Amino acid sequence: MLDGDTDDEELLMLVCVTGGTGFVGSHTTAALLAAGHRVRLLARRPEAVGAVLGPLGAGAAGVDVVPGDVTDAAAVDAAVRGTDAVLHAASVYSFDPRRRAEIRRTNVRGTELVLDAARRHHVGRTVHVSSFGALLPAPERFLREDAPVGRPREPYLASKAAAELVARQHQERGEPVVITYPPGLHGPHDPRLGDQNRRLRDLLRGLMPIWPGGGFPIGDVRDTAAAHATLISSPAAAARQFTPGRYLTTREYLRAIRDATGRALPAVFLPARAMMPVGRLADAVQRVVPWHIPAEFGAIYTCAHACWHRPAGDTAPRPLGETITDTVRWLHDRGAISGRAAGTTVRALPENAARQVS
Repeated sequence: MLDGDTDDEELLMLVCVTGGTGFVGSHTTAALLAAGHRVRLLARRPEAVGAVLGPLGAGAAGVDVVPGDVTDAAAVDAAVRGTDAVLHAASVYSFDPRRRAEIRRTNVRGTELVLDAARRHHVGRTVHVSSFGALLPAPERFLREDAPVGRPREPYLASKAAAELVARQHQERGEPVVITYPPGLHGPHDPRLGDQNRRLRDLLRGLMPIWPGGGFPIGDVRDTAAAHATLISSPAAAARQFTPGRYLTTREYLRAIRDATGRALPAVFLPARAMMPVGRLADAVQRVVPWHIPAEFGAIYTCAHACWHRPAGDTAPRPLGETITDTVRWLHDRGAISGRAAGTTVRALPENAARQVS
């Protein structure tokens, strides 16, 4: 803890954030800074920090940057040493089979190095950002925080399950590790246009006319960031918890996007399990073609196996329509979709505000 003259000041900490230039990490960094904490980022590209945090209203003040990668033990050690807490958000989120080795190396080895460094340096709290996908397939109809680690048959989800095992081993040894399970996340200001927001872009571009049945939990990155900022300094945080979100069937999800954009977005829905062979075929083809194929086995697998869960506490997710509208406006603002694709999310705004993002 940092020294201070008041109780509130004593709660302010120096927090190491990995993945701070990614979607979850950047929003969490902004939330931590807004709460008065100082942040030390471990970043592969230090020059990108200002451009990533600027749109979130977070300047360079209060941010220290250590160049490096979570798979570099020396860089991880330098970033963690002397901090009061760690938020481990570094992860490759992708169902692209061409990134299999990178996914495994970053998501599993990176977690091993970061959590081990936090243990050696006696960090007061480490928040490991997992995924609801680490618990799939679920043995019951509902996901719970005490569910066993899953054995998903997909590279990205398998890597998150392996990282989850690492985090739980630290918990079992008595280390102050908290594990969070974010849902699939939308929201503005996604530095690398991650898979969830890219699928929304592809849908609005008309590239996804066929959908699997089933569903998945969805939430807003800003809600998850706020939850993480609270967990960092909360003295009685539960060891494992879901961040705010809601489970939607794929039909409900598409209906919400239609409502937000005013577009028809015609689609055919097929049983998710029947579509999994198609997803495997698409992944095989993806390995040898340079362009992205929207049909992904991992996304289909998730829809087939995901189930409902209840986030901890009383924090309700923000309205789904707000999340989708803000995300679509942001996609339009950055040039990822046309005004026609954005539909009424842009047309409903005054002309001089049509390119502003919430």
